[in-house]
Amino acid sequence: MAVPKRKMSRSNTRARRSQWKTTATTLSTCPQCKSDMRPHQACPTCGAYAGRRYAEAMRTEHAV
Repeated sequence: MAVPKRKMSRSNTRARRSQWKTTATTLSTCPQCKSDMRPHQACPTCGAYAGRRYAEAMRTEHAV
């Protein structure tokens, strides 16, 4: 296992960690209710996915 010979300075550590960026989740439009939903998942508003309706995907906290 590799072990560093010297302590990495704060500026080098922070410069390396500055590249750890997150990206916003892409959203698509539900073809049934026209609300925003994550792709390849059931719509949190109406529970529809791929022309079917999934009752367990319906949640009241996402209803607008």
